Amino acid sequence: MQHRICIAGASGRMGRMLIEAIHHADDCVLGGALDMPDSPGIGLDASGFLGHASGVTITSDVRHGLKGCDVLIDFTRPEGTMVHLAQCQSMGVKMVIGTTGFSEAQKAAIQAASKNIAIMMAPNMSVGVNVTLKLLEMAARAMREGYDIEVIEAHHRHKVDAPSGTALKMGEVMAQAMGRDLKQCAVYSREGHTGERDPSSIGFATIRGGDIVGDHTVLFAGTGERIEITHKSSSRSTYAQGGLRAVRFLSGKPAGMFDMFDVLGLHS
Repeated sequence: MQHRICIAGASGRMGRMLIEAIHHADDCVLGGALDMPDSPGIGLDASGFLGHASGVTITSDVRHGLKGCDVLIDFTRPEGTMVHLAQCQSMGVKMVIGTTGFSEAQKAAIQAASKNIAIMMAPNMSVGVNVTLKLLEMAARAMREGYDIEVIEAHHRHKVDAPSGTALKMGEVMAQAMGRDLKQCAVYSREGHTGERDPSSIGFATIRGGDIVGDHTVLFAGTGERIEITHKSSSRSTYAQGGLRAVRFLSGKPAGMFDMFDVLGLHS
């Protein structure tokens, strides 16, 4: 079976990585390519950068780009993803969403849309990151008492949201494993006279610079020992391959909300 895939943000770094992954996948074909109206890629062949003509032209017309496609892979920005969501619902196109930075209202709208179309949404589609999330869930459950938890993440200078969606997902997974609410226990900044650390808190530190693809470390600091669980990305290709695994997972699923734990069979 061939999966006809539309790529959002087709001219960007992640969009091109996805298009290249599709080009090398026997069971996937590029069916559409979307980008912003002011993108220099509009009107060009989406696979031209590979020296290969796909016959798919990058367009800002969402409906035209989605026509004939089974699924949209979207690693863009919340405002763009919400526009795409409405059209996908209207046309019955499934979605693989890797966008981060959604508001609570936007997340609720995506959840509601999953009653009509199948959606896989994850802040990070790397297989390694999702295995790391599972390890963090296990570690947090075992070290809920007597250990201070800090999440340190680093990304390239162009990233616009902080902390990263992956870092927040790590916090959510650990908080849930410990019976806490991340909204109540997260600490995102420290400056001046902060007082002693609240032992129930989960701290976040953000680094931005250069071309760092994505580094995440979770520190469990106890008395007399500390454990660090780290994942480092050296290429966006891992996200692209995870996206294609999600596309295959959604095949045959008419509706529903899924995450990468579903895709990889990691739910307990």
